[in-house]
Amino acid sequence: MSGVSDLPFRRLAARFGAGMVVSEMVASESFVKGDAETQMRAESQSDGLHVVQLAGREAHWMGEAAKVIADLGADVIDINMGCPAKKVTSGYSGSALMKDLDHALTLIEATVDAVDIPVTLKMRLGWDEKSINAPELARRAEAAGIQLITVHGRTRCQFYKGSADWSAITNVKSEISVPLIANGDCKSAADALSMMEKSGADGVMIGRGAYGRPWLPGHIGHFLETGEALAEPEGSDLADLVCEHYEAILDLYGVPGGVRIARKHIGWYVDAALARGAPAMPAAIRSTMMTSRKPDEVLRLANDWFSSSNERTAA
Repeated sequence: MSGVSDLPFRRLAARFGAGMVVSEMVASESFVKGDAETQMRAESQSDGLHVVQLAGREAHWMGEAAKVIADLGADVIDINMGCPAKKVTSGYSGSALMKDLDHALTLIEATVDAVDIPVTLKMRLGWDEKSINAPELARRAEAAGIQLITVHGRTRCQFYKGSADWSAITNVKSEISVPLIANGDCKSAADALSMMEKSGADGVMIGRGAYGRPWLPGHIGHFLETGEALAEPEGSDLADLVCEHYEAILDLYGVPGGVRIARKHIGWYVDAALARGAPAMPAAIRSTMMTSRKPDEVLRLANDWFSSSNERTAA
């Protein structure tokens, strides 16, 4: 998730037990040419498997980037053929590659052949409803050496509209023997169970459902393994987590840029708390947290509100 699953977010998700966290999308050519922001995206979060998501449109750059990433210590490379963003697909990367499977295979083969570490693949059902070709791409990708496949249950042209079609993912399962991961609209343990039942997948991948809840992937994994539902952080525990995340973002990006980047995360934490029953946040407090350029002010307001939110709910 570009702009979301950066180092601070991945570190939190890994700490809460996520089975595997994946870097933001790394543009292969920019990475090899030394672009600083792109290289930062590929850095390890230290905890758990180091998985770098690689995107591109040319086999040469995919192979070269894969070599460098492997040499830097990555455990897994995940090829992105699922991103629907126009700025990605207009450059013939991401899910645009599903319009030409022969070309897509050249990228897969170049990446797999370049490294000794496992290479995985993420895709959508197809470009649009008239070209549902995920089963064919998955079959050909496995033959080329891909060791795990993730399918988002929408076409590219759907973007994130409507609901993900988990049942449609079953058509991929019947074509492959490597593990299949289902993706799209998983927001709870109940969703994960339903998704796996309808898709036949071996596991689930969580994206937008983790906004404001970096603990969610780990909690869902724990539930699937044990049947135990873990309590979500509340009160002072949640306040400490939000403030830690905020400060980690500022440490990584610097104060001017970090303050702006952190705002969306603060908003997601608030929205998630409200969805769990926290009382409404006063508009003035939310406005200040979302616009202030003073980290101390944001931290003070966040600590006060998140610390007391569940206490007020109980009252």
